[in-house]
Amino acid sequence: MSLTSALNTAQSIFNNTGTQSNVVSNNIANAGNSDYVRRQAMISTSLNGSQVVKISRAQEDALMRQWLKASAQDSGQQTLLGGLTDLKSILGGNDYETSPATYLSVFQQKLQAFRTSPGSTTAAQSAVTAAQDVANSLNNASKAVQAVRQGADKEIGTQVTTLNTLLAQFKTANDAVKSATAAGGGGNAGDALDERDRLLKQISSIVGVNAVDRSNGDMALYTTDGTVVFDTIPRTVTFVAQSTYTTQTKGNGVYIDGVLVGSGKGSTSTAQGSLQALLQVRDEVSTTLQSQLDEIAKSLVSMFSETGGTPPTTQPGLFVWSTSAGLPGGTPATPGVIDGISATITVNTAVITSLGGDPMKLRDGSISGLTNLNPTNSSGFSDNLDALYTIMGKAQTFAPAAGLSSNVNIMAYASNSVGWLEQYRSDATAASENTAAALSRSTEAYSNETGVNLDEELTLLLDIEQSYKAATKILNAVDEMLKSLLDIAS
Repeated sequence: MSLTSALNTAQSIFNNTGTQSNVVSNNIANAGNSDYVRRQAMISTSLNGSQVVKISRAQEDALMRQWLKASAQDSGQQTLLGGLTDLKSILGGNDYETSPATYLSVFQQKLQAFRTSPGSTTAAQSAVTAAQDVANSLNNASKAVQAVRQGADKEIGTQVTTLNTLLAQFKTANDAVKSATAAGGGGNAGDALDERDRLLKQISSIVGVNAVDRSNGDMALYTTDGTVVFDTIPRTVTFVAQSTYTTQTKGNGVYIDGVLVGSGKGSTSTAQGSLQALLQVRDEVSTTLQSQLDEIAKSLVSMFSETGGTPPTTQPGLFVWSTSAGLPGGTPATPGVIDGISATITVNTAVITSLGGDPMKLRDGSISGLTNLNPTNSSGFSDNLDALYTIMGKAQTFAPAAGLSSNVNIMAYASNSVGWLEQYRSDATAASENTAAALSRSTEAYSNETGVNLDEELTLLLDIEQSYKAATKILNAVDEMLKSLLDIAS
């Protein structure tokens, strides 16, 4: 080997080790960064020696696609579970102690005590108080359900704003990838790809997307049903939030590029991303629970209504309600759900002592003023109380739209409503554990292939150090040879 060749070899080694050590140092510095993909300096050997020809990025497209799918599913499932947990808290948590079913059971017991002692003012007052608790529980539950819907609506608005911001940032990152790819790649392309992948992960947690690679490093994004989310430019995501929610309020839809985004379905949610799950909480789960509350209230008003007069008419008795226009509601005659009746149901003031009423009117069937079943004011009269207690145990017809069996008594229906929510939440919990496990496995698989392993990087750093030492030995040998030649020449 000539001295010139030796010097060129040493120079090549110094250049290579400098680039390699820079890449390894950058890997080590980003060991804890989940959005960083490991780099490696690729060396090629030719007649002119070895040299770094490019810096490769450990990109795994198949694993990335799997991760995006798992992330979207888990985000949707966890969001649904959060909404169901909020709804469960409305009914009192694990024991459902503030649910209408609980208060109905107490009311039934107080009614039983009153019919046993129909002349007792204390028993009458206890029954009326228990009825007020039932009405209050329905009012509070209805109000809280609408608060959950409004909270979901607000979060939808926030996520739509975030999604539009992320898509704008995605365009910048995508343009940077295309520019770096056209210029020959290198480290700049790697940084741009990391940034684009980071944004893609955040987008997929909001709305599930399929990423399609195109020429020159370009990428397009589509929802799982084919709606364009990004194609050269970001597509606009639109949504108009509602300032307040009542039972009559219908939430506005979310549109991507003018296409309506569907909501998730079922306890094992079909939602891809949190946006569809929020729509499911707002428009499916909450509204179904609200319908069940309304059916309980409607049944109470009907069962405790009183009939009398000539010709016979029927009017609400113990329980009364207001229509959406604020007018007193009559005895429900519609077979369908009366939206919002649970929010306005109250106990008739005619039996509330503090408001000048007489609780004994419940015994006598004279609350509405249409009739008096106990004209002699007999203290032992219990026929009406017996009839009311009996009807609470008879099967009623409930609207199928509320999602529960229609051929049960009101006590069973209220309990079934609690059971429906608990079963929904239980199934959603099991599904969330599965999606979390799937995401964890996908994250691990992706990290194993693209993440930084400190042990491997430190081992590689030692190899680079040895190469550097070899170059210094060559350089020292050349230096000694040159000194010897100069000594001979002198």
